[in-house]
Amino acid sequence: MESIFHEKQEGSLCAQHCLNNLLQGEYFSPVELSSIAHQLDEEERMRMAEGGVTSEDYRTFLQQPSGNMDDSGFFSIQVISNALKVWGLELILFNSPEYQRLRIDPINERSFICNYKEHWFTVRKLGKQWFNLNSLLTGPELISDTYLALFLAQLQQEGYSIFVVKGDLPDCEADQLLQMIRVQQMHRPKLIGEELAQLKEQRVHKTDLERVLEANDGSGMLDEDEEDLQRALALSRQEIDMEDEEADLRRAIQLSMQGSSRNISQDMTQTSGTNLTSEELRKRREAYFEKQQQKQQQQQQQQQQGDLSGQSSHPCERPATSSGALGSDLEMWFCFPTGDAMSEEDMLQAAVTMSLETVRNDLKTEGKK
Repeated sequence: MESIFHEKQEGSLCAQHCLNNLLQGEYFSPVELSSIAHQLDEEERMRMAEGGVTSEDYRTFLQQPSGNMDDSGFFSIQVISNALKVWGLELILFNSPEYQRLRIDPINERSFICNYKEHWFTVRKLGKQWFNLNSLLTGPELISDTYLALFLAQLQQEGYSIFVVKGDLPDCEADQLLQMIRVQQMHRPKLIGEELAQLKEQRVHKTDLERVLEANDGSGMLDEDEEDLQRALALSRQEIDMEDEEADLRRAIQLSMQGSSRNISQDMTQTSGTNLTSEELRKRREAYFEKQQQKQQQQQQQQQQGDLSGQSSHPCERPATSSGALGSDLEMWFCFPTGDAMSEEDMLQAAVTMSLETVRNDLKTEGKK
């Protein structure tokens, strides 16, 4: 296994997902957990029978459904606790007086199991970082040390019961990998329901567009003007997303240019036709980032050929030393920053510097003419 193990929700099998995400592998199936539940039911029946098999309490007990499982796939805390005993693990209630007297900082624990009504999920430390492995999420969620205590307190306020898992968890590859390197979350996972709703909305939009296309002239074909309109609408959506970023970049460039030397300012005022339009600025910005992308591609090619030594400066590129130890989940949700990674501020500064350099070169060229 080369990634963080994360089972996603199927039916009401959250207890199974919780255990497997805790142990980082497919350790328990519904059949095995059902067997434990039946065993607990039988032990309870035998205890009730001690009071007499003809007693009213015993007959009432036999008529009641199991308290350890149901047909939906739900399993009780007793089932989870007994399943963990197989691995020498035990559960302690987090807010119990006995545990609170120990005054243990949550970050010094290894894992927690959280329960609200009929939902169970795991919060576990892998390597030196904490992860929310809730099966209702589309992927693992990174939790910082400073946020962990607040996260647990928030769960308690929402009515969750939290259990501390005590004992040595089985070894897993994700834990070994993350002992050597820390990760950063590239994007937060969503609730599975939210992702499904977005996919459904996209399908609805696609269906509506296909219906419009089919209704057009009865042929499903748009004339040239309508095709241009569709392309313009698509481009406008992209430009809306870029608008705020471009505005910030323009302001940064203007401020930098105001702070440049007096000679450059004079040259700019003396040269006609040098006011940059938003379109020219956008083209130069695109040219800069194209250039940067080409550089990164060349560096990656050189690394693959063994011609380049050292680490990449891309902030989310994994180190070459760990290239064979990454799983798809880690690459999908997290990045591995290098020691000399550029921050967002550094990248913006580099963009501003490059844009200023381009302006100066253009001014010099036009001045010679």
